[in-house]
Amino acid sequence: MPFLYLRELTSSKRNSRRDRHLGYVLAFVAGAVNAGGFLAIGQYTSHMSGIVSGMADDLALGEVRLALAALAAWAAFVLGAATTALLINWARRSQLRSQFALSLLVEAALLLLFGLAGVNLAAMRDVLAPVTVLLLCFIMGLQNAIITKVSGAVIRTTHVTGLCTDMGIELGKLFYFNRREIPGQVVYANRDKLKLHSLLIACFFMGGVSGALGFKYIGYSATILLAALLALLTIGPIWYDLRLRWRLYRRSKM
Repeated sequence: MPFLYLRELTSSKRNSRRDRHLGYVLAFVAGAVNAGGFLAIGQYTSHMSGIVSGMADDLALGEVRLALAALAAWAAFVLGAATTALLINWARRSQLRSQFALSLLVEAALLLLFGLAGVNLAAMRDVLAPVTVLLLCFIMGLQNAIITKVSGAVIRTTHVTGLCTDMGIELGKLFYFNRREIPGQVVYANRDKLKLHSLLIACFFMGGVSGALGFKYIGYSATILLAALLALLTIGPIWYDLRLRWRLYRRSKM
């Protein structure tokens, strides 16, 4: 059933299939947020390489204010990742099944906030645009840490540089011609890894196209659909924990 499938994606009981499928969904969301955010504020917020490089350039050129803005964006991304680690470790020590779902629910709430507040961005751009950059960077750090913790650092979803590098490495192995079968030195491509990274890149790209089109034709309300998708993934584990805690509470009162 679809509901059972969605519940499994954020379950605390993990396997490679659940990790991959959750990674595909989150890569799609990251691409959509990154592309839609660029159309909204004119800046990509998912990859820190460009932000840190821009910070170095601005500092070298004496643009201290711009360098500080980039530093704040980087700090927001790191803080988002740290928030995920705090939530997951707290939930794990509390023996909750929603240890991964909690961070996704926070991301859904923040995306909903971005979608609802976006209508005021044009009217108060000078004030809200910098805050929006920090919010989106925080969301991307939050999400990237989720899938990193879930998959044991095998899957990343908010940027494709590492994915493209790994994809290129496996393609190099795939096209390598082993002229002689030397024991221990035969080159084989990891086809499963190649497939995984190719699909993650494709999902990120499709998310980017969807996010850009959604922002173009629907506006900030398109973000609400992404928030609803993430919230739907969290229902199963969170509902289980709430029911269990309620039962324990009632027993303690008897």
